[in-house]
Order: sequence, then C-alpha cells, then structure tokens
Amino acid sequence: MGVVVTLKEIAEKVGVSISTVSRVVNQNNPKAASPEIQKKIWNVVRESGYIPNKAARSLKSGNMSVVASPEPKSIACIYGRTDDTLSDPFFTHIARSIEREAFKNNYFVKYSFSASEVSSSQLHQHLADIQVDGVVVLGRFHDELLSFISQRWSNVVYTGLNPITSPFDQVICEGYDAALAAMDYLLELGHTKIAYIGEQRKEIRYYAYKDSLKKHDIECLPSRVVDVIQSSEGGYRGVNELIERGADVTAVFCANDVTAIGAMRAFKEHSIQVPKDISVIGIDDIETAQYMSPMLTTIHIPRDELGKVAAQTLIRRIQKLHRLPMKISLPFYVVKRESCCEPPLK
Repeated sequence: MGVVVTLKEIAEKVGVSISTVSRVVNQNNPKAASPEIQKKIWNVVRESGYIPNKAARSLKSGNMSVVASPEPKSIACIYGRTDDTLSDPFFTHIARSIEREAFKNNYFVKYSFSASEVSSSQLHQHLADIQVDGVVVLGRFHDELLSFISQRWSNVVYTGLNPITSPFDQVICEGYDAALAAMDYLLELGHTKIAYIGEQRKEIRYYAYKDSLKKHDIECLPSRVVDVIQSSEGGYRGVNELIERGADVTAVFCANDVTAIGAMRAFKEHSIQVPKDISVIGIDDIETAQYMSPMLTTIHIPRDELGKVAAQTLIRRIQKLHRLPMKISLPFYVVKRESCCEPPLK
C-alpha cells in the first residue's frame, strides 16, 4: 500500500495554506502563488515522488491526499537554449505548466537539465542510469543534443518558437510569424529605421526582421543589427553598440522580452526616453513586461498552453495513442502597451 501524504502536510513543510498547495498542484494557474513558493511546493512533491490520487480530488482541501503510485510515470525536461534552467523566465514558466499538467495525469517531472549539462560526458554516463518515460525539450537545440536525445529516448516532444525538422512531436508558437507581427506593428506606427537586437544564427525572428524590411523596400543596414545572446545583458550590450555606432534608428525590435528589458535599461542610462525618443518591442509577454516603466509592448506567447499541450502530447505518445510525429501550432497576439509610439518628428 502506498505512502500517503496530505495536502496539509505539504503545506506545513512549505509554510503556506492548504488552499495554496491545492491551487498550485491541482489547477493550471500560474498566479496561485509566487514563483518562489510554487518552486518550494513542487520540490516537496518531486522529492517525495508522489502523484495525485484522482479519487480523492472530490474531498475537501484538508482531506485531499497524494498517493504514491506503485510504478509512477516520470518525465524529464531539457532546456535547449540556456545553461541555467532557472535563468529564462519564458521557459521556466513553460516548465511549470508542464509539471502541473503532468501531475494531474499521474506523471511527474523527475529531472531537469540544461543543454550544456547534457553535452557533458559525465552527465552522459549519469543519464545512462536514469529511467524516465519521456522527455520534453524546451527551446531550439543543437545537433549534438538531437543526436543524444534520439539515441536515448523514443518518447520526445519539443516546444518553443522555432519549428524543427526532427521526427519528434512538437508544440510551437510560430516565432517567425510572431516576429512579423512585431515588425508590422512598428511599421504601422510609421517606423522605417528599425534596429534588431538578438541572435542571428538559425534564429527565425531575425529572418522575419530581414524579410519584413525587404517586403517594404527598406534596406537592412548592418549598423542597425546587433548579434547578442538573448538575455538582459545582451539587450543592454546591444543598445550600447547601437549608440557607439551612431546608428540612426527610431525603434528597436528585440528577439525576446528579457533582451528588450536590458535594452530599455541601457536607453535610460543614456537619457534616451522610451517611447518618446525610441520605441521598443519584444516577444514573449513574460510577467515582468507589464511592470516595466514604461510597460513593454510585446507579442503574447501562450506559455501556459505550450507547456500544457506539450505534456498532454508527450503522455499520449508514451501511451502509444499516436504514432506519426505531431505538429501543433498555437496562436499569438500583439500586446500594445507604453513602449511604442509614432517616430519622433525631426
């Protein structure tokens, strides 16, 4: 008979209410608690290896329980784009959604790795002894990671903004089209001198930037493009490079929100006002975007749904409910806030 732990016991370990624990583990609600509290709750669940007893869900919160399965199903998350599994709020949010949905279906996320960890020879040996039923890859990955995953696991789903050609299930939000939408919004406002800050190699958001300019007969000037890692530091460095070059721009398209946040900080330090002097737009719509001053205009990517559908698709794959590689594309939309306006008159 399985070991039983009540939600009350989990709540006591974390130091929160029973209702908070219930909302975090039983509802797809990222605002049920702060990220720090959610992390603590899931750590208790994960370390214990418990999964929910569906028959107990109809009971009141104080009596709800989580029961250990005789043969619990487990999955691993591999972050393809970052060396730090906690450094990117976009993929961290998706991972939390994956964990919630997996938990509801009697699965749990047993391991999380970054791409750099998977690439290490020591971890290769360690993973040889690890047994999981499936893997979710978050974000674009390199060929070395593809080779390793293909040899190690048969149940794999990928989620991110860049579609892949690998024979895996994939749940995506088309980053190319999202980038076109960002560029279209800037162009509608009257901007033609638009800079790009972000990665270039195999980055479809950069391809969309160039294609959008070409479509509108606008020259893509090298002085307006800065190739940096998509991070706050990268955005900060990107703006400083544009300023050092004396680039003539009225708007900046950043490949993601964290890059845009770094860019806005750099503009502020140079006494360049956003959006009065220059407009800034990003992609992702991370939670921080709406708390910036000014609030960041961005493209909303459905992070909760990406994680939820990725988990559902992987579980169906594990259960052999489909055989052909699935490709599921989710919608996006422009979130018009304060960081963009018409270009300044000169």
